[in-house]
Amino acid sequence: MVTRQLRALASISIVCCLCFVPCEAFAQERETSAFGHAIKATFLDPTTYAPGILVYDSMIRDWDTSQPFFRNGFVERNARYTRSGRPNDLALSYEDGRRLILTDSLRVLGVSAIHNFSTQLFQQALRERYPEHRKLVTVLGFVERTAVASLMAYQWAGPHYRQWKMNQQLISEMGLR
Repeated sequence: MVTRQLRALASISIVCCLCFVPCEAFAQERETSAFGHAIKATFLDPTTYAPGILVYDSMIRDWDTSQPFFRNGFVERNARYTRSGRPNDLALSYEDGRRLILTDSLRVLGVSAIHNFSTQLFQQALRERYPEHRKLVTVLGFVERTAVASLMAYQWAGPHYRQWKMNQQLISEMGLR
């Protein structure tokens, strides 16, 4: 179910991006608009996708390793993943938890895409203002996007990776399956 949703979202994203990127059918090349260039650069930039992918991976690992605890009567501490919406209560069903994880990951992807798009527009403006420093602007833009993507991934995925490791250790110590 989640895989089908991801495929559909990816297909829709590709179609939307292709619709907004200007295409040339003429023999002469024309420059794309700053907006079109920013969309294309955002779409092709791996720093757009990395935080969302890492958040999804970390949360799924955390969720999957929490399941043996739930099957053995433990409760969920995170209120977002409980049936009542209060901490220390019964966990959501496995499918509902995965759906919530996908939603959270797509939100992170959206924030990352908006950030990268605005950065690309700003970079384009700087390149036009300082044409003699095009390479410097490009490198600094990539460094900035990489730093922000790394910070986002660390901040949102880090706690889930740590919880995943603790869950694995507790499962082996307690002999849960």
